[in-house]
Amino acid sequence: MSGNRSVRRVALAAALSALAVTAPAGAGAAAAPAPAPAGDQAEVPARSGSTESAVDRVANFYGSYLDAVRDQGRGTLAEALRAHYLTPELRAHLANWERREHADGVLRAQDAPRAWRVTYNDSAMGRAWTRVRLTFGSAEHPRHTHLLVTCDLNTLRITDIQPDTGK
Repeated sequence: MSGNRSVRRVALAAALSALAVTAPAGAGAAAAPAPAPAGDQAEVPARSGSTESAVDRVANFYGSYLDAVRDQGRGTLAEALRAHYLTPELRAHLANWERREHADGVLRAQDAPRAWRVTYNDSAMGRAWTRVRLTFGSAEHPRHTHLLVTCDLNTLRITDIQPDTGK
């Protein structure tokens, strides 16, 4: 009985964290703000997160993964991030998809996007769903890919990545 109570507490905390954190993080996480001019007292937006939030974990994964892929290509760091954040079943599924499609299954693309945004979508039955928007191309001509990412609320590991047909 206490196990079920713990699961409900974690799920509730994750959902509340997601609702409290996604608006500021989603709005400011996509691009770095320009530095304030000297003498200007304008406040630079802060970024924060929670180790108990499924949404923050997905955002942390995509931010880190994109940095790794852009800096080193799909190398050791990108693989280590996949091993840490993704379930073994999802990694096997992505490997099959990637062989068939000749693209990165996490990004659903052959090249790396220049920006990302993660927002809370829903949660139920021990899972949380987030929407991930990846931005490709230039600032003048952006192209977006939308993904629906499923996360297990007990382990906070990503269990599925699919194209978001709702977008």
